[in-house]
Amino acid sequence: MCQQMIGLTKPTSGSAFVQGLDIQTHMDEIYTSMGVCPQHDLLWETLTGREHLLFYGRLKNLKGSSLTQAVEESLKSVNLYHGGVADKQAGKYSGGMKRRLSVAISLIGDPKVVYMDEPSTGLDPASRNNLWNVVKRAKQERAIILTTHSMEEAEVLCDRLGIFVDGSLQCIGNPKELKGRYGGSYVFTMTTSSNYEQEVESLVRQLSPNANKIYHLSGTQKFELPKQEVRIADVFQAVQNAKSRFTVFAWGLADTTLEDVFIKVARGAQAFNVLS
Repeated sequence: MCQQMIGLTKPTSGSAFVQGLDIQTHMDEIYTSMGVCPQHDLLWETLTGREHLLFYGRLKNLKGSSLTQAVEESLKSVNLYHGGVADKQAGKYSGGMKRRLSVAISLIGDPKVVYMDEPSTGLDPASRNNLWNVVKRAKQERAIILTTHSMEEAEVLCDRLGIFVDGSLQCIGNPKELKGRYGGSYVFTMTTSSNYEQEVESLVRQLSPNANKIYHLSGTQKFELPKQEVRIADVFQAVQNAKSRFTVFAWGLADTTLEDVFIKVARGAQAFNVLS
């Protein structure tokens, strides 16, 4: 679908509008107000980072001092400015540097809509967080449509989330709404020696009669506890009491994550497809 939105392939049916312009008939006008960061970096190996941005800036009708300033700001925003990096050939960039350059290209020229596909793929944690900050600042003035498999990235960057399974949209909402809709449970984990596994299960059943065991391996057990049945203070008190009776190697209580929501939605859709 994104390939059709950016004009890479012609739509087979339907229509979509960017600032009131139909992608079926006005793609040439849409290009001037659109930015794209593809999943795979489309860069010229022999051009420098600065030369890439100068080229794409001109395509967005930037000239003279406005072009120079936009390129400088873009390079600084993705940490490709200092140490001569901007004037190094892209073919000598690391994978993370190429990714950051692709994001800078998509944002130059103040586009009104930007499509990003897996923007932080291959980045180390520090570079990824810096890139996320760039995207968060950029989205204040434009629409950004982002596709990703990273639920952490989706939660950090997206105001609204849609989950697709087998090409079909299953749900849409902000992260908090989706967690409330599909993740009405806490995840309780405890690790003991295998001798005390039954004690742990009894402890959990006392806290939450409808608890569901979702993981069990050599002393480590994980349970889903319906939120309406459990008070967090009671869990801490129960664990404290348990520690006086047997050794607890580790334990934890976590809220539902977007990863949990995605897995639940995907399983539900696949089960529906099998039944139908």
